[in-house]
Amino acid sequence: MREFKRLPRHIGIIPDGNRRWAKSRGLNPEDGYFHGIEPGLRLYKECVDLGIEEITFYGFTQDNTKRPSAQTKAFRKACVDSVLEIKKYDADLLIVGNAASPLFPPELIPYTKRRTIGKGLIKVNFLVNYGWDWDLSHSVNNGSGSSGFYKNIASSDISRIDLIIRWGGRRRLSGFLPIQSVYSDFYIIDEMWPDYRPEHLYEALEWYQNQDITLGG
Repeated sequence: MREFKRLPRHIGIIPDGNRRWAKSRGLNPEDGYFHGIEPGLRLYKECVDLGIEEITFYGFTQDNTKRPSAQTKAFRKACVDSVLEIKKYDADLLIVGNAASPLFPPELIPYTKRRTIGKGLIKVNFLVNYGWDWDLSHSVNNGSGSSGFYKNIASSDISRIDLIIRWGGRRRLSGFLPIQSVYSDFYIIDEMWPDYRPEHLYEALEWYQNQDITLGG
């Protein structure tokens, strides 16, 4: 296991490129989501071994549900299967997303409140049927002032993110936790998510070593 002088406390994961990966192999676009499950489990194990305190996976957004029904069905199932795999290990598990929508997988409703699985070695968050505007509107609808805004957003149990890693080469945030990512460092992996290798994570962490972390100060 490689050692680092400084580790991010919380890493955000944007696992992009599943459809492009599938198309490049002559598969249907929706087939790529299945192949993104096992990489997530490997990354989870690497983060536990490194001592990372919290990771957040971008599952799917409310905007993603506008895609063809075969794709929508596939990424919803991939999210459920990913959570069921993580359940076999040690984690403080939380799902954040619009659970009132029929597009939210009902199997995940029990995890919309954080639950400790096993020894709870690491906080693991999944964004499922998530929307940045849905998230922030919770605080607005509760009439929160500026001092209480963060405490009342839907994702308030997710902490500030130190490092965001995005696979698939795209250089955009795509609505990923706008409050928690306000001071995040952002690292891009050109390979598609189903091609994840531990070297990707180590590469991002090596880059993070030399970043000037000021949080605006």
